[in-house]
Amino acid sequence: MTLPQDYLEYPLRRHGMDHDWYPWRNHFSIPAHAWPNGARLAVWLCTSLEFFPLNPSGKPFKAPGSMVTPYPDLRHYTTRDYGNRVGVYRMLRLFAALGLRGSFAVNAAVAARYPQLIADVCGDGHEIMAHGVDMGQLHHGGLDDASEAALVDESLATLRGVSGQAVRGWLSPARSESVRTPRLLAERGIEYFCDFVNDELPYDFATPAGPLVAMPHSLELSDRQILIDYHHSEADYARQVRDQCDVLLAESQHFGRRILSLPLTPYIVGLPYRIGTLRELLADLSAREGVWFATGAELCAAWRSRA
Repeated sequence: MTLPQDYLEYPLRRHGMDHDWYPWRNHFSIPAHAWPNGARLAVWLCTSLEFFPLNPSGKPFKAPGSMVTPYPDLRHYTTRDYGNRVGVYRMLRLFAALGLRGSFAVNAAVAARYPQLIADVCGDGHEIMAHGVDMGQLHHGGLDDASEAALVDESLATLRGVSGQAVRGWLSPARSESVRTPRLLAERGIEYFCDFVNDELPYDFATPAGPLVAMPHSLELSDRQILIDYHHSEADYARQVRDQCDVLLAESQHFGRRILSLPLTPYIVGLPYRIGTLRELLADLSAREGVWFATGAELCAAWRSRA
């Protein structure tokens, strides 16, 4: 069978990037600037508060952390629920003791079920980011525009209503999105999103509804990736984060500000035998010269100001 001629025609086939979302750049040729107050390295704590349905649709795939055994998979369901009931409060106490603030990526289902948890997070000065409706309803190309828009609307309306915050950041459940997702976010007042993991600094992202900032939300440094997927030890996890910090601080001497994003999961790192490692790690990072702990909204504002 011969392919039709238009199959081989692609208007964006050209030198450089094959899309207009953002231009190609050399990470080390960006003009060197510092973060506010002369900080060289911003540490972005991003804790995920997720709700995993007992009967996930699995479309187009099951999100990492979803139920594994046949319904009702209470073993995994209650493990995840532990994070939202116990582990997260252990982490909040730790953040407060060290005087640290960060962002919490929250499923709307968590906010609807546990409004007191959201009040406690906000009361400690943390930022609420939108994280979709729940971990069983993913954004993907198989959804029509109206269906995906309804998911975004439900997530934002619930989180803005429960938290009282503007909610300017977005992380898609399982980092899954469609080609329309950035536009839908920009239309609804989202300023930055975290689904693209192809950089260590923010960059401007164009949509038909206006610009977004693509924020570097690390996959490789997440506790799930290192402790669960790679089966590394807690000591290995801490060492990898410290190594990342060392390199980025060294680079900042010549190339300007950097971001160390640290995704955290309460049912993983909030366990009693892991919280000590997290405490020592965060105390170490916060004691280093030139380090600034910031929320995603603060990073976005500082980046856009180019100050």
